[in-house]
Amino acid sequence: MEFIELRDLYKTYHLGEIDVPVLKGVSLTVSHGEFVALMGTSGSGKTTLMNILGCLDRPTAGEYRLAGQDVAALSADEWAQLRNQKIGFVFQTFNLLPRTSALENVIMPLSYTAQHLSDQEARQRAEDLLRRVGLGDRLDHEPSQLSGGQQQRVAIARALINNPAILFADEPTGNLDSKTSEEVLELFRKLNEEEGVTIILVTHDAIVARYAKRIIRITDGRVEAEAPQTQKAPGGQVGSSPPVGLEVVAQMRSGLAWLRLQWMVRTALHGLRRNVMRAALTALGIVIGVAAVIAMMEIGSGSASAIQATIASMGANNLLVLPGTASSGGVSFGAGSVMTLTPQDAEAILNECPAVRGAVPVVRARTQIIYGNRNWVPSFIYGTTPAWLNVREWGLAEGDMFTDRDVRNASKVCVLGQRLVRELFQGESPLGKEVRVQNVSFRVIGVLTSKGANMMGMDQDDVLLAPWTTIKFRVTGASATTANQSAASSGSSTVNTLNQIYPTAQNQLYPIPSATQAANTPQPVRFINVDQVLTAGRSTQEIPAAIKQITQLLRERHRIGPGEPDDFSIRDMTEMTKALSSTGAMMTKLLLAVALISLLVGGVGIMNIMLVSVTERTREIGLRMAVGAWSRDILQQFLAESVILCFCGGVAGILVGRGISLLVRAFLGWPTELSLAAIVAAFAVSVTVGMVFGFYPAWKASRLDPIIALRYE
Repeated sequence: MEFIELRDLYKTYHLGEIDVPVLKGVSLTVSHGEFVALMGTSGSGKTTLMNILGCLDRPTAGEYRLAGQDVAALSADEWAQLRNQKIGFVFQTFNLLPRTSALENVIMPLSYTAQHLSDQEARQRAEDLLRRVGLGDRLDHEPSQLSGGQQQRVAIARALINNPAILFADEPTGNLDSKTSEEVLELFRKLNEEEGVTIILVTHDAIVARYAKRIIRITDGRVEAEAPQTQKAPGGQVGSSPPVGLEVVAQMRSGLAWLRLQWMVRTALHGLRRNVMRAALTALGIVIGVAAVIAMMEIGSGSASAIQATIASMGANNLLVLPGTASSGGVSFGAGSVMTLTPQDAEAILNECPAVRGAVPVVRARTQIIYGNRNWVPSFIYGTTPAWLNVREWGLAEGDMFTDRDVRNASKVCVLGQRLVRELFQGESPLGKEVRVQNVSFRVIGVLTSKGANMMGMDQDDVLLAPWTTIKFRVTGASATTANQSAASSGSSTVNTLNQIYPTAQNQLYPIPSATQAANTPQPVRFINVDQVLTAGRSTQEIPAAIKQITQLLRERHRIGPGEPDDFSIRDMTEMTKALSSTGAMMTKLLLAVALISLLVGGVGIMNIMLVSVTERTREIGLRMAVGAWSRDILQQFLAESVILCFCGGVAGILVGRGISLLVRAFLGWPTELSLAAIVAAFAVSVTVGMVFGFYPAWKASRLDPIIALRYE
């Protein structure tokens, strides 16, 4: 069986409406180990015949068998496999990759082989071949640093890297001087005689053709004559094994997925490295987009957190627990008209409600405050505990807060708001001075920071704080056996209403004393009622859980049975908080949308540059296909280049975005906040942009015809 067998081969090119026949019924055979020269003038069809023999072009009609296999019936990937396993090419124009060393040019075909070669093995094989062709000292030289003869030797070494059974040489000496031509042709002769490589040499020079053992002349697309055939060289073992099936090769390739991934990434990096400036400018669009996304998200998150903190400081995270409502004869006396809350309720809420950050009892009063010859009636007089500052997230401008010991001892000390300080002291320091509240002297020990108006527009700085025991027992005139201030006008005729701890509880163990007896001999009780309990949720999101926990706890403590109404009420600022939070979220989304536009623009830039790169590297794509690259190999290479560009741009964008965020905080004083979600999302989007916008150029590159790509100028 002949190694190459052609029968009535035709090739016609269609140029618009014109048909140009190039090959007209060519029939010939080539045996293993032959050195054949295809001779003919320019335009005779010899190069077209070589392209068909080398599985770079398809015949219009006729039969072509290579090693007994019908080549014309194979698919494009099967052709690529055949070129990689059986065929080597030496081109007249060398077709070396620019800005790539001689060693890397020779290794390039191994990127597409199914052989399991490590980096070290591939490098060693390429070095051995370069030494055989006399370039052992030029391994790291680029094509621009090599002479024409040296470049052709590199091309020969590249053609031999996969141990091909047949070597095609298209005018291999056309660009060489006579001495170098003799050296290259002598190298071909040695390969044929010593290693049994079948060589088909295309030339129009009779002197070059003499190196072949058989000459086939082609004229006007037909085989005109053959020189007398000399004795056939003994068939060598190089490439004599039958080609492996496409399915087997695909399985071998997939089995070496990690190794192929390394080759693919390395190939993509080599492609990008050949034009570093353009790659950097292309990635710049992604850098700007990712940096904008991260910077805007961190500024937006910082602003949202600042808004949340401001809202919380205004009391948005606070829950106000009020006593129940008393009624008589169908007339309601309003909230707080019945005494149902105690300081112990505040302690229980703090200890047993996980969603609550703090809880304090509050006793309210409203009366005149006098200092010297000046007086003022503040909006708020609160009796509470030191934890009130933590619940309200309020600080001290100067001085100290009263202590728990002051609460236990009902000490006459107080802390003033900024409005009271301005109205009563008018520029003087109030610390250590005394003010009178309901004829009770209080020593000023601290001043609150300025808070401004609350959500209802009331001045929060118009406030006085004191121990709740002092306000309850000294200022409002209530004792342990008298009513609280809010319940004092409830209409009850009973003087001491604290004989019942809760209105729903009935105690019949002792006789109920008369009003006169209760007034003359007040009995100490264990619990003292307060006007309200002020609590703070751990966050705005936990407010609903806090309300549920507080309700359940107080119903248990107040012994309220199923179906009975609550003897307390809870107020919150949920709607106001939602409105302000939604505003902040909307601004953050707006910033994100603007930043994503810049990322989209960067993606368009990636696609544009990759399309330009495909056009510029068309000959390279044809060369890679000629040495055995499948269509998907080209697709993966260009897609990998796009993803690597976006990957590097994403990493740089993260660093730039974080830097901008820190600079904004340092120099402009704007609040910023690290957003890991934004970093991950921006990075993921940048890689996705590389895949989406890089796919079309990569797909376009993979669809190129190898012979057309090789002819591209």
